[in-house]
Amino acid sequence: MTIRSLAEVGARLEEAVAHLPGDPDSPQDLYDRYEMVAIAMLDSEHADWPEGMLQKYLMLWLQLRRMELGLKLFADDEPRLP
Repeated sequence: MTIRSLAEVGARLEEAVAHLPGDPDSPQDLYDRYEMVAIAMLDSEHADWPEGMLQKYLMLWLQLRRMELGLKLFADDEPRLP
């Protein structure tokens, strides 16, 4: 297992979204970018973490970002990550 802090995961997610081409057209578009990068991170890094830890962190991170952007929460109050 690679030792990385969860704070580092959030920082790398922010940085990756900031480097995507173009500007988001809306808060929903920005959220979609975060979600896309979070899914890619989960796909590539899940084995580096104790089972379920990275997924739970990213789901919570996305839920908080969604609230910060003023977007409606999902009916079950959880983002949809695989």
